[in-house]
Amino acid sequence: MRYFERAITGIDGSEALLVGYCIDNSPEVDPNRRRPSVLVVPGGGYAMTSDREAEPIALKFVAAGCNAFVLRYSVAPSLYPTALVEAAEAMRLIRANADEWHVDPGKVAVIGFSAGGHLAANLATTAGDDDLRAQGYDPDAVRPNALMLAYPVVTSGPFAHRGSFEMVLGERQNDPAALEALSIEKHIDAKTPPVFVWHTMTDDTVPVENTLLLIQACKAAGVSVEAHLFPEGGHGLALGTEETAWGGQGNVFPCVQVWPTLAADWLARTFDGAAR
Repeated sequence: MRYFERAITGIDGSEALLVGYCIDNSPEVDPNRRRPSVLVVPGGGYAMTSDREAEPIALKFVAAGCNAFVLRYSVAPSLYPTALVEAAEAMRLIRANADEWHVDPGKVAVIGFSAGGHLAANLATTAGDDDLRAQGYDPDAVRPNALMLAYPVVTSGPFAHRGSFEMVLGERQNDPAALEALSIEKHIDAKTPPVFVWHTMTDDTVPVENTLLLIQACKAAGVSVEAHLFPEGGHGLALGTEETAWGGQGNVFPCVQVWPTLAADWLARTFDGAAR
């Protein structure tokens, strides 16, 4: 497996980092094989990027036969659309280096956690299209082919995780137009790729209503969605294991530990079995 890092300069002068975990092709297998790939977008309330939702997640998808990339995007004091543009650049790099990194450019998924889920969905839907065009990107060229979300920040409405919007919008955090533009459920349409999402019913940080609104919007727009709602567990569970638990053993929840298998199976079906 190849491990490498690529710096991405943000539009505000900040610097993001794209970390790659690519499976090298051996002559015995197929030196020209192209693999599906997953861009991992950790959470952290747009204030940081969580280690627990970075490499451990990437390695799960590598084990499922995918290339994986982790985006350490810019957070506060960087403001919208800095992180979105960095995510677009990460997608551009992945597809532009398809030959070198053995990537199938038509099978690139993104998975986002919490506020990283908001960023991933912002990229995958048409929510940020105008902002990307303003920075010289073709939104369709950097849109992922599949969207996976874990306990995502979705809405800026009554069930919003206010801290995420405060961090990403700064002084515009109470601007109705800015909040409307970043409320993902209002931007689900035919361009949204197939969606996989999971959440816990007892999440007391980002309410499960965020995912319920997402499901409803996908259904209304005719977007394929697979959703898993688990009966217990707080926020930010990552893999739900001791390896990725925060705050001790109390944050290990066996019921959610099945989600990586569910996601890999869904991705394999979505990408015609190529992830197996």
